Amino acid sequence: QVQLVESGGGLVQAGGSLRLSCAASGRAFSSYAMGWFRQAPGKEREFVSAISWSGGNTDYTDSVKGRFTISRDYAKNTVYLQMNSLKPEDTAVYYCAASSSYRGGSIYLRYESEYDYWGQGTQVTVSS
Repeated sequence: QVQLVESGGGLVQAGGSLRLSCAASGRAFSSYAMGWFRQAPGKEREFVSAISWSGGNTDYTDSVKGRFTISRDYAKNTVYLQMNSLKPEDTAVYYCAASSSYRGGSIYLRYESEYDYWGQGTQVTVSS
């Protein structure tokens, strides 16, 4: 059992920054790859970013490349999503998730079905 709790969401103006945190507990943090998804009102949940269990491989959806950075801190059992140059279209509930499906190499975990545990989400609102 893995429990995930997101924090760091809020209201920010376009062009601003936020750092989301996802604290993990219940099982060894290093056993899972971690990902971030987001869901805007009336839209399907979409992949944002993922990081391997070692932190050596990352992946980003095209719309956030160059603006968002995913990282993890093993000492704190926490994964982060640093979001810079935020746009109104980034407005959504952001969810962190843990996956046991990673098999090494370049990480590619872009589907909800590949994740075993989910947090409850944190709201990010970007005003124009």
